[in-house]
Amino acid sequence: MTRLVLVLGDQLSDGMAALKAADPDRDVVVMAEVAEEAGHVPHHPKKIAFLFAAMRKFAVRLRDAGWAVDYTRLDDPANTGTIAGELLRRAADRKATGVIATEPGDWRLRAALDDMPLKLHMLRDDRFIATATEFEAWAKDRKQLRMEYFYREMRRKTGLLMDGDQPAGGQWNYDHDNRKPAPDAVTFDGPLRFEPDAVTAEVLDLVEARFSNHFGQLRPFWFGTDRAQALEHLDHWIAGGLPGFGDYQDAMLADQPFMYHALIGLYLNAGLLGPLEVCQRVEEAWKAGQAPLNAAEGFIRQIIGWREYVRGIWYREGPDYTRRNALGHRNDLPDLFWGAPTDMRCMERAVTQTAENAYAHHIQRLMVTGNFALLAGIDPAQVQDWYLAVYADAYEWVEAPNVVGMSLFADGGIIASKPYVSSGNYIDRMSDYCGSCAYRVKDKTGPRACPFNLLYWHFLIRHRERFASNPRMGQMYATWDRMAEDRRATVLAEADAFLVRMQAGKRI
Repeated sequence: MTRLVLVLGDQLSDGMAALKAADPDRDVVVMAEVAEEAGHVPHHPKKIAFLFAAMRKFAVRLRDAGWAVDYTRLDDPANTGTIAGELLRRAADRKATGVIATEPGDWRLRAALDDMPLKLHMLRDDRFIATATEFEAWAKDRKQLRMEYFYREMRRKTGLLMDGDQPAGGQWNYDHDNRKPAPDAVTFDGPLRFEPDAVTAEVLDLVEARFSNHFGQLRPFWFGTDRAQALEHLDHWIAGGLPGFGDYQDAMLADQPFMYHALIGLYLNAGLLGPLEVCQRVEEAWKAGQAPLNAAEGFIRQIIGWREYVRGIWYREGPDYTRRNALGHRNDLPDLFWGAPTDMRCMERAVTQTAENAYAHHIQRLMVTGNFALLAGIDPAQVQDWYLAVYADAYEWVEAPNVVGMSLFADGGIIASKPYVSSGNYIDRMSDYCGSCAYRVKDKTGPRACPFNLLYWHFLIRHRERFASNPRMGQMYATWDRMAEDRRATVLAEADAFLVRMQAGKRI
């Protein structure tokens, strides 16, 4: 009897569990471009176009490999608009007895599949290096979960950057070497750009017609949309970007949205590249003397350390994790996140680059937009939906822990031992934003005081009961207590006034 084999838009890997469990001689692959997945948050047009084009090419790849593929395009008149609806429709057409699926990285979609009146065989997504069982075994009985120790286990498991049972170079972590401020010039020319082919051009016209009201610029579109292009892009970055990645991975420049970053998250998270193969290529470059150890280690840590870690957290914590709000923040997301004019140069640059590229690097996300959202007390659910909407590499499993846990401390400290908050000094040290800003980063109070300076103290004081006993934050409160009383009152009053203006929808 025929079974359906579901392949989702972020499961574009030849070795997907559902494909391995199916029989191409009798089973039928189902792939679908549906309105619900494109619009449950207003996804960036570039992300939608990337996935639709990559899906169409992957369907051809499967057919060439001997699979029967029922593929639904977005503009198909028979399109039901949901993944579950398309499975039901195809099951009726094929007289299928059930569905084989690889577990989605989204609890919402998983629930929809579980609710279908079809026999569902759900398989583990084995593209990750650590299984959920392995992560649970590591996490069990630990008072605090810290990525660094999990990362060391992943190094041992994979053998990456290992010298026997010891880390290459004698250290597990070279993060102290990877915090240099922005250089005078960037010598890497950025990500490899691909001219849209006929398949991609057709998708671009469709997305332009259907999703032009979504935040972000569709054109120019230059993402790769198949595995061969993703590999070509990876080789391009290893040759030109990896050598400078370690030193400057935290730096920001107003006219350099990519710096030395790899920009491979969209290819990894859609399945066009595998995490282990990417890390092995980086390790090979280091061994060949093409990149320093701090660059190779810093990158590999992001993949087998942080990426695997946040996926383990998401899976372990379950569906309710995405709506946690430990700090009780309720302010609405201000319009500047959607491109409204702002006098904050750092926020304008991060949001503008996001609109243009469906991308911002991790420090822009954590220490600019994320830091602002946390300090300003913005509702974590609204912030999470924004990150999920605007970035081409964002899927719930990776986005939720990074935002709810790392950026907003909304999980109460599962991921981070303290909130990642800073005043304007950090942004000034790591970027060139502040020199051309209408606000003055050196001003702590007054009409041109940097909003980060005001909101930093406002955040710490309104949450003093929670954080005063945190050993990593005691010095901050000691500094506040040494301030003159009138200065403390001025800081809090001006921060309150800023938040009132923000919530009133005024330009900030």
